Amino acid sequence: VRANFWIARRRFSPEAETGGQRCDKAAESSMARRTKKNVGVIGLGIIGSRVADNLRRRGFPVFVWNRNPRPFPNFVGAPAELAEMCDYIQIFVSDDDALLDVVRQLAPALAARHIVIAHPTVAPHSMRVAADLVERRGARFVEAPFTGSKMGAEKGELVFYVAGDEVALREARPILEASSTEVIEIGEIGQATVVKLATNIVTSASVQALAEALALINHAGVSSDKFVAALQNNASYSKTLSMKLPKMIDGNFEPHFALKHMLKDMLIAGRLGLSYHLELAVATAARDRLLEQEQRGYAEEDFSVIARKYFPETPLPTVEQDLELFEKPPPIEPAATISSMGEVAAAVHDVDIAPPPADPESQPQPATDQSVSMESTGELIAPAAIETNQPETPPHDAVSPEGTPEPQPGESAAAKSPMDLLAKLLRGESARTDES
Repeated sequence: VRANFWIARRRFSPEAETGGQRCDKAAESSMARRTKKNVGVIGLGIIGSRVADNLRRRGFPVFVWNRNPRPFPNFVGAPAELAEMCDYIQIFVSDDDALLDVVRQLAPALAARHIVIAHPTVAPHSMRVAADLVERRGARFVEAPFTGSKMGAEKGELVFYVAGDEVALREARPILEASSTEVIEIGEIGQATVVKLATNIVTSASVQALAEALALINHAGVSSDKFVAALQNNASYSKTLSMKLPKMIDGNFEPHFALKHMLKDMLIAGRLGLSYHLELAVATAARDRLLEQEQRGYAEEDFSVIARKYFPETPLPTVEQDLELFEKPPPIEPAATISSMGEVAAAVHDVDIAPPPADPESQPQPATDQSVSMESTGELIAPAAIETNQPETPPHDAVSPEGTPEPQPGESAAAKSPMDLLAKLLRGESARTDES
């Protein structure tokens, strides 16, 4: 009994807990040593270069490769060489073609010890193809698109959306945490990319709406400071708006997320929507605004440069000029009313209509088949003689197209005058002539 007492006392004593804590720390240290193997970074753009710096500050040995050589520590000659030196390989490239090209260069050097972590926003199908190429070599693949800009990468505040094998995700997590505040597990390969595309639709639309709101405020003559104060206390305010708003007001479009990349994401989102028979009207509108600015040469600037559509280099109209658009038009005087049909007839008789000339030949004759008038040159061109089988033109005294005989000489002038016939009709009288 005494022996069991001392065993129980030792098991629950503070000293025993301290020893357990030492065991836990030793295990954590062992895990840290296992994860701090060489890390390779492919792509030294705005994000990739800063991720490499964060890894190095966390104590990871880092080797890098970029399509265009750069003066960066531990720069190697090819992706396959990077695979020979590193167990973990992070890929930061711009599009589908670049991702698949890099993976194909890596593949011959991959083995079971490797974990390839793909960060670009590409079509979900391209991500699955890349995963298949890696897994065929016995290596493991992690899909990890991210949200965050240059500033977030510098501060290690990216957020990764990850998908893939659970064991691979658990092993890759310390590497991802070196540059992030959150690692969110999504599901299967391809689904993390869909989440990234969906969030970028919201981001792009938010900045587009902000550009339009600033244009409205500017044209209305409202102080931008007042607008900022109002928006900061509005439920729609977000981290994206807090970062973009002051720079858009200042006209500062230094790239944190280049327009060409956001345009690429909106194009992918649009195609993905079509594959699901979805009409993504907001994504389409955002794509069109981005495309306009890319065609004007702003592809390398921040995607918030879409505000240039509303703030061109030319001076904007003044508020007074804009207010003229809202002035009421002058009232329209009502037309004079006519109380009776007799007044209508009288009005018709008051119309001064010049009588036709006595000689019909003095009237300008329309162009006949003998000549063609060329308005553009003023020349008359005689056409070639063409035989036709058309019937001859009926004589002048033939029946008119309406089936009514043409007036003959001797008929009253009233019968010849359309205005008199109209007056009779308006009076309700018969349309017959006096002689009929």
